[in-house]
Amino acid sequence: MYVAVKGGEAAIDNAHAWLAEERRGDPGVAEMSVAQIREQLALAVNRVMAEGSLHDPDLAALAIKQARGDLIEAIFLIRAYRTTLPRFGSSTPVDTGAMTCDRRISATFKDAPGGQVLGPTFDYTHRLLDFALAAEELEPAPAPQATPRRAATPRISDFLGQEGLLQAEVQPEPQDDIPPDLTREPLELPAGRALRLQALTRGDEGFVLGMAYSTQRGYGRNHPFVGELRIGAVPVEMHLPELGFAVEIGEITLTECETVNQFTGSKTEPPQFTRGYGLVFGQTERKAISMALVDRALRWEELGEDNAGAPAQDEEFVLYHSDNIQATGFLEHIKLPHYVDFQSELELVRRLRREAESRNALKQDAAK
Repeated sequence: MYVAVKGGEAAIDNAHAWLAEERRGDPGVAEMSVAQIREQLALAVNRVMAEGSLHDPDLAALAIKQARGDLIEAIFLIRAYRTTLPRFGSSTPVDTGAMTCDRRISATFKDAPGGQVLGPTFDYTHRLLDFALAAEELEPAPAPQATPRRAATPRISDFLGQEGLLQAEVQPEPQDDIPPDLTREPLELPAGRALRLQALTRGDEGFVLGMAYSTQRGYGRNHPFVGELRIGAVPVEMHLPELGFAVEIGEITLTECETVNQFTGSKTEPPQFTRGYGLVFGQTERKAISMALVDRALRWEELGEDNAGAPAQDEEFVLYHSDNIQATGFLEHIKLPHYVDFQSELELVRRLRREAESRNALKQDAAK
């Protein structure tokens, strides 16, 4: 363990002042406002909200500004702030089937019931630098006005389920309908699917992406299709005991992904398709798809499959190493003073070297 930092208060104060100066940058350049970050760096804001477990675009933008664009540091700030907030109730489960979709695609059916909506996406861009963006006074051409989908969009999974081709989701028992809250209780293994999904939602996007990529390369026997990916706004409701019914208290944007996976059957299940699931704050489709792939890989036991020994199938490995705040804290603490610990190990190594040199000298004397 590291020892506490003692002394050096003036150096620490100066380091903070220097950090503030570096964060501001050249005073001759206009300062970026929180509103600009919120509106123009929305995908970064979405990631901070998702992995920080707090839906507040303004606070997420402020955290990004304070962290100089370091998203993991911003996530840390948001999680720390979240612990100071009072809890006055719980919302009811959101109905993503009633989502007002800005984007809704399926890779399984060309003519998907309800239609395909490309929405704002990088998928068909050329990945070439647009130097016109350097001309800051240049306004982009207006996009065609799209008509928001106010009606519920049918799910691809529902149509497959009607034919019995997709495994039905197991509904929780009434006493188990409130899943454990990972923001208030420590992770315990083995974890149920609800807890695993929470951990994956809060998990580092790069880590979850790497795990998902490993399943596609054969480490987990996972062959996915994106059954449906949808992004849009859903109402949030809260049940008020005084009124006896739920009332809408706001609206949030979510990304939801359902993957359809091959399944040849097992001793307990017939051949059918199975699903992976991902749900994340904001437009965060890479994370949602990755989450769905890893979710499916972790379901091997409940589906009666053999464990291929792949990292993405190891619940303990995935869940304990996906949290970037825990990983950052454990990694960055080694920057702090370890003077006493190192001196003890230094003395141990010196003693072992002296003993080894003495043994070698004795051997050389004996050989003579």
